[in-house]
Amino acid sequence: MSGVNEIRSTFLDYFRKNGHEVVPSSPLVPRNDPTLMFTNAGMVQFKNVFTGLEARPYSRATTSQKCVRAGGKHNDLDNVGYTARHHTFFEMLGNFSFGDYFKEEAISHAWNLITKEFGLNKDKLLVTVYHTDDDAANFWKKIAGLSDDRIIRIATNDNFWAMGDTGPCGPCSEIFYDHGDHIWGGPPGSADEDGDRFIEIWNLVFMQFEQVTKEERIDLPRPSIDTGMGLERIAAILQGVHDNYDIDIFKALIRASEEATGVKAEGGQRASHRVIADHLRSASFLIADGVLPSNEGRGYVLRRIMRRAMRHAQLLGARDPLMYRLLPTLIRKMGQAYPELVRAEALISETLKLEETRFRKTLERGLGLLSDATENMSEGQSLDGETAFKLYDTYGFPLDLTQDALRQRGINVDTDGFSAAMERQKAEARANWSGSGDAATEKVWFQVRDKVGTTEFLGYDTEKAEGVVTALVRDGSVIEAATAGESVSIIVNQTPFYAESGGQQGDAGFIYGDGFVIEVTDTVKRADGVFVHQAAIREGKIQTGDAVELVVDHERRSRMRSNHSATHLLHEALRETLGTHVAQKGSLVAPERLRFDFSHPKPISEDELRKIENIANEIILQNAPVNTRLMAVDDAIEAGAMALFGEKYGDEVRVVSMGTATKGDKAGKTYSLELCGGTHVRQTGDIGLVRVVSEGAVAAGVRRMEALTGEAARLYLEEQDDRVKAIASALKTTPSEALERVNSLMDERRKLEKELSEARKKLALVGDSADGAAAHEVVNGVNFMGKVVSGVAPRDLKPLADDGKKQLGSGVVLFIGIDESNKASAVVGVTEDLVSRFSAVDLVRVASAALGGAGGGGRPDMAQAGGPDGSQAANAIAAVKGALA
Repeated sequence: MSGVNEIRSTFLDYFRKNGHEVVPSSPLVPRNDPTLMFTNAGMVQFKNVFTGLEARPYSRATTSQKCVRAGGKHNDLDNVGYTARHHTFFEMLGNFSFGDYFKEEAISHAWNLITKEFGLNKDKLLVTVYHTDDDAANFWKKIAGLSDDRIIRIATNDNFWAMGDTGPCGPCSEIFYDHGDHIWGGPPGSADEDGDRFIEIWNLVFMQFEQVTKEERIDLPRPSIDTGMGLERIAAILQGVHDNYDIDIFKALIRASEEATGVKAEGGQRASHRVIADHLRSASFLIADGVLPSNEGRGYVLRRIMRRAMRHAQLLGARDPLMYRLLPTLIRKMGQAYPELVRAEALISETLKLEETRFRKTLERGLGLLSDATENMSEGQSLDGETAFKLYDTYGFPLDLTQDALRQRGINVDTDGFSAAMERQKAEARANWSGSGDAATEKVWFQVRDKVGTTEFLGYDTEKAEGVVTALVRDGSVIEAATAGESVSIIVNQTPFYAESGGQQGDAGFIYGDGFVIEVTDTVKRADGVFVHQAAIREGKIQTGDAVELVVDHERRSRMRSNHSATHLLHEALRETLGTHVAQKGSLVAPERLRFDFSHPKPISEDELRKIENIANEIILQNAPVNTRLMAVDDAIEAGAMALFGEKYGDEVRVVSMGTATKGDKAGKTYSLELCGGTHVRQTGDIGLVRVVSEGAVAAGVRRMEALTGEAARLYLEEQDDRVKAIASALKTTPSEALERVNSLMDERRKLEKELSEARKKLALVGDSADGAAAHEVVNGVNFMGKVVSGVAPRDLKPLADDGKKQLGSGVVLFIGIDESNKASAVVGVTEDLVSRFSAVDLVRVASAALGGAGGGGRPDMAQAGGPDGSQAANAIAAVKGALA
């Protein structure tokens, strides 16, 4: 047993056989400890179990926990590459007891594992215990048979662990391995303990007390166990080497680095290869867990790690981006144990390549400018802070790189001057904002940002996390506390709540803490990175500095994820069906529906709409992974990614891809590829179903589509089905025959309406004479027929006038129809022999004026007009008669 993967498996299998639950590694971004930059120990994910805030279905657990120590309190970054055991990323093997077994069984497990399973020589091992922990010392004698001189009592906090100033704590017992007297160093507790001969391989923490106050410590009712063994350290011992960088995983990565650069890991180049190998691991795992390079917070630490490795790649003479080319080796060695590496390979590769490409340009430009600025300076002098800030602000050259580049020449940097220039720029930005005409209440967010920084967004990977309240704001002012019944804006150092952006609405949910419950109704982004939770306090009191648990409304977020991903699919389906001129012009992603506007010059036919919907559902049924990558915006667009209307993009963008095209030029390629910072489903199948419910014009050349997904779409279709069944029942037929029955009834209705119309026209022409001839009178020697008719549509008045003219032979006819709203339509007909004397157009205008209208038009023999007042029909007839007279 020598390979890292085999050692890890052996450890986990041993504890599985001994009743422990094998728990997967938690993410590197802690979800339950906002005080930590990164997960740095195996117990982090179990913190709430140890404190009693959380219950698990098991009382024993074992893990191989990925850890990063490169920022904040635990920062080993500057030592990496130059020592045998410093890493930014490492794996911690551990076993845990939550009130189950205690010291005796923990010591027994540890001793059996390392001496029997791992086969370490007992004579090479010694242990430490806290100086007052007689129980642990006696158990080591009993179980391991160690003599007193190999059980070293330590009186310092090195052998007493505490979670904080208060809370669970207890003594430790550390196991050391003796690499032999050919290596300098002494045992723990000696003057030479900092040497490399005696190496700690496992720390057993006996959690048996609770620190109530600084002075008071009481026994825990259920003592627990927390252990941690460095996988790299035990691997070095089992592989017969003293240096962690000589174990199989690092040898493989360093060999890949040598092959890629053509430079052997010897002499001065040895440290550079080690830095690259170590930093590749930490960068890749951080990206896989959702951290992306940025200029603040965790993203800044990641950027520092990446750029430190990239600087060493440049020192090795690599002319092109190097680190992404080493990623396949890392995935081959660690992908089976950590499948998140495999899932995120494309994202990691693109991020590494993009960052290194940009960094090389920054490095080249910055070093040239720095050389010009310091060409006349000598050792012991300092570069002024203004110049250092200009390099940073204008050219993107970080301060730490400026310091590193000048350190070799013995030149310092005026960091106070740099900080002053930075603060002056922030003050100018605030002043510019204040004078921009925006609401005065917005100024507070820049003040908050300057004081507490931006918010770390964790919501791509989780819907639950812990945080610390950094600010409370109400009515444009910062406040210290708020109580039940009040509404307040809450800012937390990190959050899983998505802030409204790109058409996607902000998250809602709850914030919990010690004695308070808060409902978050919306989340918005202010001052370029401050996430503001708009909230109502339901119970208790919240104040700045409180630790909180943030829980996103899962159902609401899930519906929005489905709707957002469906928007991408419908967008591409529109382009496939209607043409590539289609571009999104705005969107709304809400929990209950999706809506987006797009460019298209004409209505979409039913057949086209059905095709669009079917295409989107075909991709949904593929149940394909929805992948995210980080790319340069120009590269992303060149690769075919669509940028959405109205969105602002930085140099780096998230690119969301989903599905595989099955037809046309894109067959076999990614179906949808868009720049997007929103939240999405993990598989297209999670959308369930998409149903377009409306489509229409909203402006010239712009149309709007609305759709439903998942459960909302199913309920919509269910309602539609219920309507069809109700219609069939009313028609006394089956749903499958309802359409045929409706068509038959419509035919019958049209036939009856036609018959009724004919009957009404005949009735309108019937006179008072016994033979049924139309009644008329003679006006000024002209036959005149004037009638008010009901139940005759305006379109049927002209045929009625033609029939009247035929009955008169010679004369003028006027028919006025009145509808249900009392509006009137009038038609005048003049026989051919009279058109030289009377114009139908002139006469119908006379009628229209009497009806309260104006105008009218047609031919001299037939004209039509209208009017709003049908009660004046008799006056209209009289007016036409007057015109004839």
